[in-house]
Amino acid sequence: MRIIGGEFGGRRFYPPADNWPTRPTTDYAKEALFNILQNRFEFAEMRFLDLFGGTGSHSIEAISRGCTDVTYVDKFKGCVRFAHHMTDELDISDKMHITQYDVFRYCKKPGIGKFDYIFADPPYALPSLKTVPDLIFDNDLLADGGLFVLEHNQTNTFIKHPHFVEIRKYGQCHFSLFKNEDQLT
Repeated sequence: MRIIGGEFGGRRFYPPADNWPTRPTTDYAKEALFNILQNRFEFAEMRFLDLFGGTGSHSIEAISRGCTDVTYVDKFKGCVRFAHHMTDELDISDKMHITQYDVFRYCKKPGIGKFDYIFADPPYALPSLKTVPDLIFDNDLLADGGLFVLEHNQTNTFIKHPHFVEIRKYGQCHFSLFKNEDQLT
C-alpha cells in the first residue's frame, strides 16, 4: 500500500493482509481517482465516508491531501485493527474516525449526517453489490454537490441507475460515479 500524494506521499505500508477479504485498489487507479477528486473538492473542507474501508488506503490518502473529517467503516476485525494502527503511527486519529460495523447497517443509522465524498469498495463478488448505490441515496447520505464513487469490476454496470454520472475504467478496476439527482445536469 502506497500513499501517492500530500503530506504522507511516497510512504509505503505493509498490511498483514494475506488472509484478509480485501483486494487493494491499484496505485494507478487510486491516483487517477484522486486526480478527479482534486479537481472537484477542497480536501480540507471535505467530509469523507469510506465504506468497506479495508486497509484504509483511501482514507489515509484523503487525509494526506488535507482532509480532516474521514469516517472509515469496515466489519472485518483485522482491517479495523490495521486502520487503528495506521492512525496511531501517522498521528491522525483526530481526523480518521474508525467504525467496525456492517456497512449496510451503518448507512441506515440515524444521525450520521451527509458526506461530500463517499467511496465504497465492496468485495467484487458481494451478492448485494448492486444495492450499494440505493443504500447511499435511499438514506440521503450524499451532501449537495457531493460525489459517490463505487469501485467494481466489469461484471457489474450501473449506467441505468438514476444517479449515475459516468464510469472510469483502469484495467479490471471500474469506478462508477454518482451524484444527487438534482445535480445531474
